[in-house]
Amino acid sequence: MAAARLVLLHSPLIGPMAWRGAAAELAARGHPAEAPAWPRFSTIDEGYYDALADSLGATLADRGAPLVLVAHSGAGALVPALAARLPIQPAGVILVDAILPHPGRSWFDTAPAGMPDQLRAGAQFGELPRWCDWWPPGALERLVPDAGVREAMLAELEPLPLAYFEEPAPIAQWAGSTAYLQLSGAYDSESQVASRSGWPLVRLPLHHLAMLTDPAPVAAALASLAARLAEPAHG
Repeated sequence: MAAARLVLLHSPLIGPMAWRGAAAELAARGHPAEAPAWPRFSTIDEGYYDALADSLGATLADRGAPLVLVAHSGAGALVPALAARLPIQPAGVILVDAILPHPGRSWFDTAPAGMPDQLRAGAQFGELPRWCDWWPPGALERLVPDAGVREAMLAELEPLPLAYFEEPAPIAQWAGSTAYLQLSGAYDSESQVASRSGWPLVRLPLHHLAMLTDPAPVAAALASLAARLAEPAHG
């Protein structure tokens, strides 16, 4: 049976470039993969979750089956709405250092204590700074030391609408097969939920942007998790 097509979903706070190295590694392992782009926030007036899911759902509608959605970071919250737009239910979801879906709650509702107030304080004219400007000086350089790679990633960033972080996620639920790939200690709580839930789980001692800087081990872990997701359906 042909390997499932992996759809590598970047966080809406960054761009698809972060996944392209991992997509190439997966293709080399016989796993068709693509890293499509969410629409830019600057093209959306309101209803961010629905607009993001509508746009990418239309892009993926003709891909056929099976699809496995691979969601990094903030894209985890968008999985239920996107899956609901697809004509065929995805074969599974792999969350990668990702927040968990939170129907009916906003991004700020799930953020660490103090972060919403800190971000709101930095908003200007209803916009938050680009994601890279949330980091302490030098932190991003340590995670992504290659200047060319880092600049290519930064070129895809844009100011972020405060309203997105305040908008409750749609009530849509994802009840299908789920796996978790943890890349950094910041997502210990989410990986613990995955463990308690009996999801296939891999922990790599890397960092939040490892799919950009270390695509080979990330791709290997994704291939393994995709195979484990397929086991219940195929023996």
